[in-house]
Amino acid sequence: MVNKTTALGEIVILSDVITTVAGAAATTCFGVKGMAKRGMSDGLVHLLKREAMGKGVLVTYGPADEIAIELHIVVDYGVNIAALTRSIIDEVRYKVEQAIGAKVQSVNVFVDSMMVD
Repeated sequence: MVNKTTALGEIVILSDVITTVAGAAATTCFGVKGMAKRGMSDGLVHLLKREAMGKGVLVTYGPADEIAIELHIVVDYGVNIAALTRSIIDEVRYKVEQAIGAKVQSVNVFVDSMMVD
């Protein structure tokens, strides 16, 4: 969680908010099919529904409210993965920093699967 102190009081931003903002930013990028979660029992990658996309995002905190974000995604077949991941990193960093006002230290993108339409 991120804590901000203002003249009017304290603001606490929970991890769920950050995962939702990061997941929404990532899924708006062209070529991203959705967020992924690896199944614990079968080891297979599962495409998450829109309302559960936060499960494909892991947020860790460093000193001075710095945030590290890890995204697990499923991409469309045929996209340029290097260009796509650069776009995702830029978009997620910008959206999270604008929404919560904390510094994003790193954004790591893991392409867990590729889907063919």
